[in-house]
Amino acid sequence: MFEPAAGLIGPTTPGMPTARWVASGRPGGVSTSPYSSMNLADYVGDDEGSVRENRQRLAARVDLTLADVAIMGAVHGSEVAIVTQGGFMPGVDALVTRSRGVGLLALAADCVPLVLADVDAGVVAAAHCGWRGLASGVVAATVATMRSAGASRIQAVVGPSICARCYPVPAERAALIGEQVSDPVRLASCLVHDGITFVDVGAGVLAQLAELGAQATVIPGCTAESSELFSYRRDQVTGRQGMVIVQ
Repeated sequence: MFEPAAGLIGPTTPGMPTARWVASGRPGGVSTSPYSSMNLADYVGDDEGSVRENRQRLAARVDLTLADVAIMGAVHGSEVAIVTQGGFMPGVDALVTRSRGVGLLALAADCVPLVLADVDAGVVAAAHCGWRGLASGVVAATVATMRSAGASRIQAVVGPSICARCYPVPAERAALIGEQVSDPVRLASCLVHDGITFVDVGAGVLAQLAELGAQATVIPGCTAESSELFSYRRDQVTGRQGMVIVQ
């Protein structure tokens, strides 16, 4: 069972500010079936007013207005945008900011949402990573962009995603991932049991974060197994949960 989660990413230097993050699930919104109830995506067929209200509720949980939140238009790639204000950012799968009071929102419904921060350096990020993002290196691109902005000690919180046993894939897909990632990432994410190939994107993200020297905390839960989470693979027509971070 998934419980909506919230927390802080603290500094390594005493007295520095913290970054606040929230991970949403299905409960707590106003959308009706099949998007009930905390759907955060405006591109899945849900009522626009309901989506706006849901997003406002999520923003309020980190003491922001919706206008303060930057929302990525993920395309399953590895492009990263540096933002200084709220609004919609199309064509990117990660957002980075040094601006205080600007929230960053990543959406997902089986893929991995994650937030990252080096609060000593004043840099935070949010990212969306599916199997294509795992292969193309969106996590590494996000960390590289953070480091170019001054981050060095990066901490990450990795949200719930579809587990390996719920994600059988064609062997060719795992082979494609394996060709583009390191051996530790391939071994963590590309699995074969009884002749069936599975992909564990969450485990792959954790392996990539470890390679990059980022400390990670995991919010447990499988999107396909929990009725408290949206899952595209399970339901096809469904909403999106999200993770938001602000410093």
